[in-house]
Amino acid sequence: MTAAVLDRLDAATADLDPPFAAADLPTLRRNADDLRRRAAGTPVRVASKSVRCRAVLEEVLGADLTAHSGFRGIMAYSLREALWLVERGARDVLIGYPTTDRGALAALADRPEALSAVTLMVDSSAHLELIRDAVGTATVRPRICLDVDASLRLGPIHLGVRRSPLRTPDGVAELARSAGAAGFAVVGVMVYEAQIAGLPDSSLPVRWVKRASAAELVTRRGAVVEAVRAVVGDLEIVNSGGTGSLEVSSADPVVTEVTAGSGLYVPTLFDNYRAFTPHPALFFVLPAVRKPSPSITTVFGGGYIASGPAGSSRVPRPVRPAGLRLLRNEGAGEVQTPVTGRAAGDIPLGGRVWFRHAKAGELCERFTRLYLVDEDGTRTAVPTYRGEGQCFQ
Repeated sequence: MTAAVLDRLDAATADLDPPFAAADLPTLRRNADDLRRRAAGTPVRVASKSVRCRAVLEEVLGADLTAHSGFRGIMAYSLREALWLVERGARDVLIGYPTTDRGALAALADRPEALSAVTLMVDSSAHLELIRDAVGTATVRPRICLDVDASLRLGPIHLGVRRSPLRTPDGVAELARSAGAAGFAVVGVMVYEAQIAGLPDSSLPVRWVKRASAAELVTRRGAVVEAVRAVVGDLEIVNSGGTGSLEVSSADPVVTEVTAGSGLYVPTLFDNYRAFTPHPALFFVLPAVRKPSPSITTVFGGGYIASGPAGSSRVPRPVRPAGLRLLRNEGAGEVQTPVTGRAAGDIPLGGRVWFRHAKAGELCERFTRLYLVDEDGTRTAVPTYRGEGQCFQ
C-alpha cells in the first residue's frame, strides 16, 4: 500500500523541487473511514494539534469545520487557535488543555459567537479564578469541561501522563459545584487515557497495563460522570479516547464522544498497534545534496524531531528508496541528514528521499503548505497553519 501511495505522490509532484510535504487524499479518506468504523457510532472529535491544516480539517468536518459524517467538533490545543477557527466557521471547539492566556480569554468574553462555540478546559479552582479575572465581568458565563486524571495507579506506581490533579468522583464533583457557584457553565468531563491511546502494543507488559487501565477506567469514569451530573445535571460532553484507543473508549456507554487526529495522517508512532492497520497518508521529501562516501548520501534538512522523550522513536524515518537508515552517530540534522543503506549509493545529487514523521501534525510546523494528491493524480497546494501565518504555541 505505501509503495503505491508513494508512486502516486512522486508522480504528482515530479515537477517540484524538494523539500516539501505531501498527503495522499485517498489514504487520508480511508483512514477517516477507519476511525469512524472503530468508533462504532460514537462521534469523533478531531484533534487539531495532529492535523494543523485547515483544508484537512474541512475535508473531515465539512466546510463549516463543525460536523460531517461521524465527525463532530474540534479539540483545539490553544485558545487563540480556537478563536481563529471560530472566525472561520467552527461552532464546536473543545480546548484540550487549560489556558492562562489572559488576552485570549478577554477576547473570548467579547465575542458572543465564540462564547457559545468554545469550551475551556479546567482542572482546579485556580483556573476558575484566573479565567474569571481575565474575562473581567461576572455576567459572562464561560463553558468549561473538567479534565480528569485517567492514569493507572498501582500503589505508589503512576502509569500514564501527568496531567490533571482531579481523580476521584468527590473531587471532580466539588470542582463542578464551585464552578457553578462562580458563574461557569459546566458542560463536560474529559478522561483521556494516554497510557492506552498513546502506547503501541510493543510487549506483553504494555498490553497488560492497557487492559488493566481500561478495566479500572470503566468503573471510575462512570462514577465521576454520575457525581458531576448530580451537581450540574446532564452533560453535553463526556470525552475520552485517542487514535490508539477508540474501540476501548467508545465501548463505554457513558462516553458521548471520542477524539482522534493522528489516525488521519498515521505517523510512525502508530505503526505497532494491534487494534488497526496503519496506512500512512503524510510524507515529506528531501533532496540529496552531497555524497560523502559511496555508501552514504546526504539530504538537505530533516531534523524534524517529534516531541516526547528523546530517543529513536522520535526521529523521522526514510522510506524511499527502500532500505535506507539514518546514521547512528548523526541522526536527523538541522540542515543536513546523511542516510545509508543498500540504495544510498544510487541516489544522484538532486535525487529524492521520502520520509515519514514520528508524530502527525507536528510536521506541519516545518512547512507552509501541503500538497494534497487525489486518486487521479490531481495536486492541490493548501496552506498549513504556518502557511496561514499562524503559530499557536
